[in-house]
Amino acid sequence: MTKVRVGGFSLSADGFGAGPAQSTDHPLGERGRELHRWLAATRTVNAMVGSAGGSTGIDDGYAARMLSGCGAFILGRNMFGPVRGEWKDESWKGWWGDNPPFHRPAFILTHFARDPVVMAGGTIFHFVTDGIEAALERAKAAAGELDVGIGGGVRTVRQYLDAGLVDELHLAITPVVLGRGERMFDGLDLPGLGFRVAEHAATDFALHIVLRKEE
Repeated sequence: MTKVRVGGFSLSADGFGAGPAQSTDHPLGERGRELHRWLAATRTVNAMVGSAGGSTGIDDGYAARMLSGCGAFILGRNMFGPVRGEWKDESWKGWWGDNPPFHRPAFILTHFARDPVVMAGGTIFHFVTDGIEAALERAKAAAGELDVGIGGGVRTVRQYLDAGLVDELHLAITPVVLGRGERMFDGLDLPGLGFRVAEHAATDFALHIVLRKEE
């Protein structure tokens, strides 16, 4: 049965999923990259960008699980790029270069229509203008028997959580305090939504917590 999963979502110790002032130079907000040190050091991520080496321990295991078993992904528009409002042209094709790491269909939540973008490696970006439920329906159809991954950012994850549409949530809580940015859980009652801690593991770079809904 297809599950809806949030994998490898990095949070600061004070609950921020991105820093302030997101821009082309700072796609994760100011100091946002500090949240992802656990991920950047892994062999899985190094292999994605064509580099050798990297850690092979707990962090790498969770990094590998982010993409494993997912047949489609859903991303907020901010995760796709810094362009706001109407698409001025179709030159922007994401933060990841010609071969994005998804290698599967990825559905971008937006208010402005755009033709699909076919990238190397099997990634196809589809732009969905009729809401989170419609995006999820299309992603499930594309995923087949595999899972759907909710890739972020904060607002997108919050919308799917608040709507009760997420089955599993993996958080990587990092030893960083940002003070400002996008908060993840303000106003969300995770136990009330049915989530319980299913597993946890700590490394030098992150405390990994997996929350699943009770069946």
